[in-house]
Amino acid sequence: MTNNVNDLSVRLSQAGIPLSEPTTPAQLQTPWFVRALQAFSGWLAALFLLGFIAMGVVFLVESPAASLGLGLVMIGAAFGLLCKARGDVLEQLALAVSLAGQLLIAWALVEFWNSSTYLWWSLLALQCALALVMPSQVHRTFSAFAASLALYMALAVNAMAPAAGGLMLLALALLWLNEFRWPGRIQDMQAWGYGLLIGLLVIQGFAHSGHSFAFWFDAQSTNAFAWSAPWLNAVLVAFSLAVLLYKIPHSKTHWGLYLSPLALLLISFYVPGVGQGLVVVLLGFAIGHRLVIGLGVFSLLTGIGSYYYWLEATLLTKALTLLVLGGGLLALRWALHKWLSDAENSPSTSVGGHGK
Repeated sequence: MTNNVNDLSVRLSQAGIPLSEPTTPAQLQTPWFVRALQAFSGWLAALFLLGFIAMGVVFLVESPAASLGLGLVMIGAAFGLLCKARGDVLEQLALAVSLAGQLLIAWALVEFWNSSTYLWWSLLALQCALALVMPSQVHRTFSAFAASLALYMALAVNAMAPAAGGLMLLALALLWLNEFRWPGRIQDMQAWGYGLLIGLLVIQGFAHSGHSFAFWFDAQSTNAFAWSAPWLNAVLVAFSLAVLLYKIPHSKTHWGLYLSPLALLLISFYVPGVGQGLVVVLLGFAIGHRLVIGLGVFSLLTGIGSYYYWLEATLLTKALTLLVLGGGLLALRWALHKWLSDAENSPSTSVGGHGK
């Protein structure tokens, strides 16, 4: 093999094709199991460190102001560690310190505002700031996930929890469709996208299980506009699909494409999980991301299964509903495929009347 490579190099040089040799040797990638062991070591060291700190500052927990100040200091220390981290041990140690600081801040906010809406909106603002500032992709992913849960809680306190899935889906679509708009922050955009996608799946899990994550706030979950939450979720899901179709240049060839958001609007109102999973699958196909496609298929199957075992309707009604929805989607797929094929095969004319 070496002789063949040398012969090829000589022949290319004789043909006048220069070969540029790498000036720096290629860096070897650390195996995943070594990185996992380093991450475990970082968390183990962090637990011992946090336990030592907790034994000395227990009295601070009794004071909300002291807990808030200590939490901010620990997040600042985690930021400094992440800026200097060159390995998984320090990165995971910084992540654990940051999580402890966030818990202290959350404890202080609970003491300030108890269980009001301001608590969850303030936690949402905190997680959004950490997702933007922290120089770690793992931390950005976790902060985006925590921000999605905080948004869900803020809406659930006001009996608007069904609208959280639509909001997260719209944010997810806008984020992944603009992934390459800022080349310098592609990894950051991907980290935020993974966090939002995991948050969307968790929110769908709460909806499928029938238990709200804010079940202890049921006494406060009253809102005059609570009846509009399912409709708002359906409109947001349909709007997410419309944004997806608009961002794909090929989808502007026929007006019939925009009938699909209307069909999805009705589907999302009756079966919200199916509509959200379908949009995630289409989003994964649009951006060519296999992981997003896989998670979208999982979300779609989970939505269909949870609807089928929904106890407020008979199995016959649910089976007929799924049959009609499946037939409608297949018919829409056939119509769109036919319209796109006709648009590609039709000859386009220029201003002067001559075919291009």
